[in-house]
Amino acid sequence: MGEEVGKKRRPTLRFTESDIMLALAMINKLEKPMELLYYLMTREKEKPFVVILLSAQDIALETILKEEKRDTDLLFEVDKDKNLYVLLCQETKVDGGYRFAERLVRTLVMDNAHSIYCSEIEVRSTKYDIKEVIFKAIESYMSARSEGKEKEIIFRSL
Repeated sequence: MGEEVGKKRRPTLRFTESDIMLALAMINKLEKPMELLYYLMTREKEKPFVVILLSAQDIALETILKEEKRDTDLLFEVDKDKNLYVLLCQETKVDGGYRFAERLVRTLVMDNAHSIYCSEIEVRSTKYDIKEVIFKAIESYMSARSEGKEKEIIFRSL
């Protein structure tokens, strides 16, 4: 039987090969540091942290992030070609992380960067598996890109 006229076929795969490679790179770089943050959360009565994914083109993003982050924030390069970085911001709630991300995006816009995409996840509890947090972070970032939410900050809490 043929497909009904006017109906679109749903893609059979959710992630492209590039998306999967990005997720694997994030797991490799973030799993151990997040284990440490989970340990600190359980030892210190669960102070939240924020995961920020940020990419931008035609700008030295790593340099800007190193200048703007606090000493307690952890910076990781996930994909050099895509200029994609992750910040793990200790003892940060979603509103503080949002203001920080907003300041970063504003700086990038003022410095004439383009293709700026940003997503943020607040981790309030250790009840989520670390890989699940990483998958949700990358999924949020990929959704922002696919929906063309340039210069917006997509955020959620876990």
